[in-house]
Amino acid sequence: MCTFRRPQVVETLRSVDRQRLPDRMRLRIIVVDNDTTDTARPAIEAAATKAIWPVSYVHAPAGNISIARNAGLEAAGDVDWVAFLDDDEIAEPRWLATLLDCAQATGADGVFGPSLARYGDLAPPWIRAGDYHSNIPTRNAGSVITGHTCNALLRWNGAPWTGARFDLSRGRSGGEDTAFFLNLYKIGARFEICLDAVVKEEIEANRLSFRWLARRRYRSGQSFAAFASGRRAKILMIITASAKLLSCGLAAIPTALSTPQRNYWLLRGILHAGVVAGCINLAQAELYGIKTEGQI
Repeated sequence: MCTFRRPQVVETLRSVDRQRLPDRMRLRIIVVDNDTTDTARPAIEAAATKAIWPVSYVHAPAGNISIARNAGLEAAGDVDWVAFLDDDEIAEPRWLATLLDCAQATGADGVFGPSLARYGDLAPPWIRAGDYHSNIPTRNAGSVITGHTCNALLRWNGAPWTGARFDLSRGRSGGEDTAFFLNLYKIGARFEICLDAVVKEEIEANRLSFRWLARRRYRSGQSFAAFASGRRAKILMIITASAKLLSCGLAAIPTALSTPQRNYWLLRGILHAGVVAGCINLAQAELYGIKTEGQI
């Protein structure tokens, strides 16, 4: 797991350490600190003294999440499987075992599970009703072609992609995990979804706004544009996304007085606007790092 100035990482670490694993399974926990200085070291090393499984602290500065993710892969070495988890999530006790069972039952090289949002009292009703912060893996035309590092297990030792790394150019804007798994899919990795392998995330107050969600949706659209390879595919994606953007804008008009419905259509439209922006290579906003700390 990667962390950046987030004290909740200790609780995340403890939830991983409490995993109920089969006898054949051994675990090593790697926490990669992406801060300028090693601010997370004291808390992680203190937690490590009470952990059942070995815990490694890695300092990989600074403010670029791809740097941290790549450092984690380097530290993992020749392990059979690599699991990914965000530093503000709590894993269910059988999270890892369930991911591994799914991979072995299906023959998949990677498995993605859901990250379910937990909203506090400050969450606006329209956000709670729309559950905009949960991350549920999906299929594309029947196949799982990419996923997110918030909840993932990936075959590693001996796989053709052990030399693959996260794109540094996406390390401040986000979407580096979507691009990483998509590249693996293109070289032959087979992915599956396991809805029973659950992690949960407490949503911070600064994420409970239309503005935050709009920035996130726009960036997601830009990342989705990576699915189009070649000029022809990009032109087709621009046409399709533009039509969907127009449809969402028209759908928002009659729902203008209903906050849940209006925001639903506006956020969908912003996603499609991001797709268009990604296809024409507009620069992505920096959502990670020192200046934008806490935005995403």
